[in-house]
Amino acid sequence: MALCEVPAAGGPDEEAEDDALTRGAALEAFGESAETGALLGRLRAVHGDRAAREVVEERFRVIMDKYQEQPHLLDPHLEWMMNLLLDIVQDKTSPASLIHLAFKFLYIITKVRGYKVVLRLLPHEVADVEPVLDLITSQNPKDHETWETRYMLLLWLSVTCLIPFDFSRLDGNLLIQPGQTRASIMDRILQIAQSYLVVSDKARDAAAVLVSRFITRPDVKQQKMAGFLDWSLCTLARSSFQTLEGVIAMDGTLQALAQIFKHGKREDCLPYAATVLKCLDGCRLPESNQTLLRKLGVKLVQRLGLTFLRPKVAAWRYQRGCRSLAANLQPHTEHWPEQKMLVEPSDCHEEVEEDDVPEGVESVIEQLLVGLKDTDTVVRWSAAKGIGRMAGRLPRELADDVVGSVLDCFSFQETDKAWHGGCLALAELGRRGLLLPSRLAEVVPVILKALIYEEKRGACSVGANVRDAACYVCWAFARAYEPQELTPFVTAISSALVIAAVFDRDVNCRRAASAAFQENVGRQGTFPHGIDILTTADYFAVGNRSNCFLVISVFVAGFPEYTQPMIDHLVTMKINHWDGVIRELAAKALANLAPKAPKYCTTHVFPRLLTMTRSPDLHTRHGSVLACAELTHALYRLAAQQSRPVTEYLDQQVVQGLKQIHPQLCDRQLYRGLGGELMRQAVCILIENLSLSKMPFKGDTIIDGWQWLIDDTLKSLHLISSHSRQQIKDVAVAAVAALCSEYYPQEPGQAAPIGHEGLVEQYLAELRSPEEMTRCGFSSALGALPGFLLKGRLQQVLEGLAAITRASPEDMSFAESRRDAVRAIARICHTVGVKAGAPDEAVCKEHVGQLYSTLLGCVDDYTTDSRGDVGAWVREAAMTSLMDLTLLLGRSQPELIEAHICEQVMCHVAQQASEKIDRLRAHAASVFLTLLHQDSPPVPHIPYRRELEQLLPRSDITSVSWNVPSQAFPRITQLLRLPTYRYHVLLGLVVSVGGLTESTVRHSTQSLLGYMKGIQSDPQALEGFSRTLLQVFEDNLLNDRVSVPLLRTLDKMLADGCFEAFAAEEDHPFCVKLLALCKEEIKKSKDTQKLQSSVAVFCGMVQFRGHTRRQALLQLCLLLCHRFPLIRKATASQVYEMVLTYSDVVDADVLDQVLAVLSDTAWESELAVVRTQRNRLCDLLCVPQPQLVPKVSPHH
Repeated sequence: MALCEVPAAGGPDEEAEDDALTRGAALEAFGESAETGALLGRLRAVHGDRAAREVVEERFRVIMDKYQEQPHLLDPHLEWMMNLLLDIVQDKTSPASLIHLAFKFLYIITKVRGYKVVLRLLPHEVADVEPVLDLITSQNPKDHETWETRYMLLLWLSVTCLIPFDFSRLDGNLLIQPGQTRASIMDRILQIAQSYLVVSDKARDAAAVLVSRFITRPDVKQQKMAGFLDWSLCTLARSSFQTLEGVIAMDGTLQALAQIFKHGKREDCLPYAATVLKCLDGCRLPESNQTLLRKLGVKLVQRLGLTFLRPKVAAWRYQRGCRSLAANLQPHTEHWPEQKMLVEPSDCHEEVEEDDVPEGVESVIEQLLVGLKDTDTVVRWSAAKGIGRMAGRLPRELADDVVGSVLDCFSFQETDKAWHGGCLALAELGRRGLLLPSRLAEVVPVILKALIYEEKRGACSVGANVRDAACYVCWAFARAYEPQELTPFVTAISSALVIAAVFDRDVNCRRAASAAFQENVGRQGTFPHGIDILTTADYFAVGNRSNCFLVISVFVAGFPEYTQPMIDHLVTMKINHWDGVIRELAAKALANLAPKAPKYCTTHVFPRLLTMTRSPDLHTRHGSVLACAELTHALYRLAAQQSRPVTEYLDQQVVQGLKQIHPQLCDRQLYRGLGGELMRQAVCILIENLSLSKMPFKGDTIIDGWQWLIDDTLKSLHLISSHSRQQIKDVAVAAVAALCSEYYPQEPGQAAPIGHEGLVEQYLAELRSPEEMTRCGFSSALGALPGFLLKGRLQQVLEGLAAITRASPEDMSFAESRRDAVRAIARICHTVGVKAGAPDEAVCKEHVGQLYSTLLGCVDDYTTDSRGDVGAWVREAAMTSLMDLTLLLGRSQPELIEAHICEQVMCHVAQQASEKIDRLRAHAASVFLTLLHQDSPPVPHIPYRRELEQLLPRSDITSVSWNVPSQAFPRITQLLRLPTYRYHVLLGLVVSVGGLTESTVRHSTQSLLGYMKGIQSDPQALEGFSRTLLQVFEDNLLNDRVSVPLLRTLDKMLADGCFEAFAAEEDHPFCVKLLALCKEEIKKSKDTQKLQSSVAVFCGMVQFRGHTRRQALLQLCLLLCHRFPLIRKATASQVYEMVLTYSDVVDADVLDQVLAVLSDTAWESELAVVRTQRNRLCDLLCVPQPQLVPKVSPHH
């Protein structure tokens, strides 16, 4: 096809393809035909330009790779694409580099579509044989850049070998001179094929294809087959899989032999089969660690076995009749259609049985059975296909023996590899009709075991591949057997598949089970409620594990056929699973399923779970305790709906069993060590759920035991591994809240007088612990206590929590304890509520000032340690608590919110909303907007409420992503217009503008400079801003967190001319004050970042006239002799730029001298040398030379 025949861009075909692409998520057509044609048309132009060639090649790869999963979409376009490339190859004027490029593009097409399809489109006439042969002969096998050319030429040669003429007709006269002859075409092809079978690149695969097509030709096999097989066997015999060269040679030879015995006629190959098998046995390939060699060995063995047996289809095989999905889905009101499933013995003459089975067949089958247990999936899969092919040609009795041998793979003494291989083999046998219905009674129980097969290995497990293969077996059986054959097993198979689809740990197994279930519903039509289940548990829905365990399982369990098997599976297989996440999900799923079968859970499940709590296995104990907790609470909720006590569902024995869990674990000291972490977490969850379920334990000694466990867990949090510490703390706090609420009140609203009155005091004492995690635990526990325990102690509790929010030198890094204390304060306020005149019972006027003072102090927590800005945790919690407290007061007694407090809250939150941490900025903006737009009732005394509502409308709450700098800073910068907010917003902005994160710096700088440009014509606004800026600088002098970014911000503002209005006036107060602050900031500083930033600021301040300029130049001259060479060099560089930028700084007659001194001096040299040049520069700039101040000795 010529280039002019390529479909034009925008043509009707391409428009239809584009429409198809926009309608569906998957590709529906080849949409880049025009672009591909253009790329192929450019090859002649770009082949000499390496950069252009690589661009075209990369773009072509990208286009082709899109169709890797749907290569058939290329079929309508393959012919014209290949013709364009073959025209280049066949053009005798094409340079070698262009030909190699064309073959590279042909290989890319072949890689995507597959060589078998491409072969059909390659020219294969008689006239093509010699040109292709000459072209491949001229190639250099050692050129690693052109292997695609050799690969495609060998494939092309293989298809030209199919011409229906004897090769000798193409030879002509082979005599060149007397006594000298040239090689025949047949010899040349064989020589090339043999040479390329032992190369290390992909041409080896193409050579194997060539050999299989060439050797099996009628004219070649008579002359060359025996010799080639001898060469192949000799190559195998002398090669070792211990060396790289041996592996390569064996790989090519085995590929060639397998292809020959696949494509050759049986009568031609049979005489050599036994010899090849014997040689293959001698190679001992199963001992090799090369997966590919073992796979090729299995492929060759099965081809040899098929050569031994006559190619007859087994007359005894099972044949399914009706395959109509529509018929299967019809209601089964009629009898099963009468069909002939198995050929009667009378119809099948015992011809095959009478034949002697060749000797080699037994050896072949034995090797294939060994291959089923190989360590690699590809080898097992090849062996399984070989078993299926061989069994199809065996007599019935021998094939049945093979099935029996396959079933031996499913012993629990075998590894997961054997189980996987056995499943693949059973699927192949069933799919081919070789697994007779009489065997199903033995096979189905094995497959049901494989569907739940899992073995723990160290910290993980094996068996996912076995379960996946078992699903494949069920899928294959659905297509292979008539419904009445599988009817006895429908209940078991359907339950097992549903359980695998919902409860399997691995997503690929859940999806495989869902697909198998769907296939059975469609093909068999006998699965109970199949369509209903499929609409909920389809291939995509089962992708989310939590959704499967907690949502889909409840729906499926609504059908009685599946309820009990699902519950049994959870108790048997998932409660004791090695993965903690699965155990937790299983416990919750069991609770969700309990209302479907409450009686069964009470009489069967609970006794089993209580027995499992005493298991020596850690995972079993952990999962069973969790399950007891969740199941108890589920039955309580069910009883509560019917206004009945939970003991209606739990007999006395179960209640006692639940009560004994903690004492038994404690007596066996199972709360210690690594396993103790899991058991503490599980028992805390148990305590919480039993308390919430109102179990009849009030006044029982078990309550003291539970309280001891919770307290001990909170005290020893620092001993628990960091990854589970937070979770254990949370469950312990939840447990203490539920326990106190249920078992400590003596009368409604009153605390128990005996035993628990010291709980609050004990927790307050623990707040002073030297361990940070202990403080965290008891802070959270105090926040979770019920209101009646806080009555009379509220002031004491709030003061205790406030005390640990104030950082002291010894606990400066205890950010997590301060965070939890802040959260606890807000939680306590919500618990006790707001009530006037009751300072020890509820929040009142006496508390408000102290609460806000504590929380506002925490908003300014900028503690850093080796983990980074850990104070951010405290600031985030403080903002949340400020919001909660303010909304609480606003709903109850808004008059308690004073104007100055509300102003501080809004200003501090606005500052956080303008800072550099994205997550914190987004949270602060959310808090700010929530307080601003609170309607019922509105928060009182918000400064500039009306202006804020215009600048930050309600829609910004949802429409703006505040963690994205490009959206946040343009909005928050607008608050600089409002005097009340200006100081705090500017304080946050300078940290962002002078930060390090590129996107934050860029967008915050743009927003700030944009605001400054807008106020240049407003002297009052500019004066107000400059005063605020100086105030920020003065308040944060020597505070490196702010001062260093502030210097960078000043540099950008000075460079952008933000203060040009002050340059016209000599010694403007702003300039004088700014210079003084900068000098004070860098005084005696050794911080190179700060010093470099100050150099830029001093250079920028040269634009101000008068004394300010002279002082700035003097500071720069001082820095030119700084003790750090880095600072001297940086100063000289920036002063050079400054002199060129501000032309009025230096007189024109000395400008060249100044520039020469700055550029020619080696500022990293010794100070004595540098000082001379610096003094010369001072004279040129009319600046007094700095004088050395002699150090005073201590004794003077």
